[in-house]
Amino acid sequence: MKPDLADVNAFVAVARAGGFRDGARASGVSASALSEAVRRLEAALGTRLLNRTTRSVALTEAGARLLARLSPALAEVDDALQVVNSQRDRIAGTLRLNVPVSVARLVLPNIVPAFLAAYPDIRLEVIVDENFVDVLAAGCDAGIRYDERLEQDMIAVPIGPRVQRFACAASPAYLEKHGTPRHPRDLLKHACLRGRFPSGAMAAWEFERKGERVKVDPAGPLLVQLGGGTDLLVDAAIAGTGAVYLFEQWLRPYLSGATLHPVLKSWWPEFAGPYLYYPGRKLVPAALRAFVDFVRAKNHLDNTAR
Repeated sequence: MKPDLADVNAFVAVARAGGFRDGARASGVSASALSEAVRRLEAALGTRLLNRTTRSVALTEAGARLLARLSPALAEVDDALQVVNSQRDRIAGTLRLNVPVSVARLVLPNIVPAFLAAYPDIRLEVIVDENFVDVLAAGCDAGIRYDERLEQDMIAVPIGPRVQRFACAASPAYLEKHGTPRHPRDLLKHACLRGRFPSGAMAAWEFERKGERVKVDPAGPLLVQLGGGTDLLVDAAIAGTGAVYLFEQWLRPYLSGATLHPVLKSWWPEFAGPYLYYPGRKLVPAALRAFVDFVRAKNHLDNTAR
C-alpha cells in the first residue's frame, strides 16, 4: 500500500511537536485523527515509527531516519509555497497573449508600453496568429479576437477602439488610369488585391450604406495570406497595382498623406472592436488579472474622455 502524503504530514507534525496533543495544536488537526494517520502510515511502511506510552511519544530508529530524510524535502516545499505567496503581493510572471496581426499592429501599441511601465516584473509574450485557436491548448493565458471568432465559455472584455471600419483605397495613378468605382459592384471590373486567412477562407469585401449591404468577390493579380503578407497588399496598392480593402486605421497614414485615395468611402462598413478573452475560472494568474484590470481601467478612462 502506497503511503498517503497527508499521513506523512501527520507523522511529521507529531514527531516535531513531541506528542499527539501538541501536534494537534500545531497542525489544527485533532489528536485522534493524527493518531489514526500515523497508524495508517506505519501499516503502509510495515514498521513502527513512534513508540507510544500513556505519558510520552518518542521516535523509533526508523522514525528518526524518516524524519531526517523528510525535513530537507519539506523545507523545499515550504520555500516554494513562500515564493507563490510573495507573488500574490508582487505582481510578476509571464503573460502570453494570442492575437491576430491587426491587433498587434493597431491595438496593442496603445496599451502595452504603459502596461509594462506599470508592471515592470511582468514579461509579456505576444503570439501573432490569424488562426482560430484554443488559447489554452496553444499555451497562452488569453487571446484577443473579434466577436465572431471568440471561443465559447470565455470571459470577454472589450479592448481597443469599440467601433472600427474597413476601408477601400487605391493610388491616384491607378484611379486616373482605370477610373473610380461609384458602387461596390464596380470593383468586379477592377484589379483588387486580396487576402486569405490561413484556413484558406477568403476575406470578404463588404460594404454598407443607408441600410443597403453589398458583398463582392472581386478578382485581382495578387493574393496573400493575411498576417505576414498584409503589408505587401498595401505596398502593391501604393505602387498602382490595384485596390486594397483593409482596416481604416491601417490605411490611415497613407490616406492622410495622399499616397492612397479613398474609394467608396460612403460605403465603408463599421464593426465592433476586439475583445480580450480568457477562461472563466476562480484563480486567474496574477499577470493576467493585472492586464485585465489595466484594460478595464483604460476603457473607463477612454469612455469618460468622450
